[in-house]
Amino acid sequence: MEIDIKTFSDLNTDELYDILQLRSEVFVVEQDCVYQDLDGKDKKALHIIGRKNDVIVAYTRVFKAGDYFEEASIGRVVVKKNQRSYGYGEVIMKASIKAIETYFDTKTIRISAQQYLMKFYNSLGFQVFGEGYLEDGIPHIGMKKK
Repeated sequence: MEIDIKTFSDLNTDELYDILQLRSEVFVVEQDCVYQDLDGKDKKALHIIGRKNDVIVAYTRVFKAGDYFEEASIGRVVVKKNQRSYGYGEVIMKASIKAIETYFDTKTIRISAQQYLMKFYNSLGFQVFGEGYLEDGIPHIGMKKK
């Protein structure tokens, strides 16, 4: 999988369409969650795009401190369903962590993790803080990496 990092203005219309289609495919259809994905924050984010054979198969968006949370953050972590057995979740997360360290000069990162993925995020150095909560009807937990 190849990784690209782009600002919102660097995305072309095909890339934006493919990113939004992947996010909708997983978060809305697969997870049966009706929520407002287009939240106005994509314009502030760096977009971490994972491609395999020119098809977007993994994606995250990252924010500098203060643009989403008080800390730098990673969100909208998604891997195409038929590509999940290849370790692309780990690859896209490591690329996202590195992007935050490089572009935002910080190692402190906050995420709002779906609870069933806690072990996955623990393996990347994230630790739980606070109590669990529902976000768009799905159990989540706050996690930080320092």
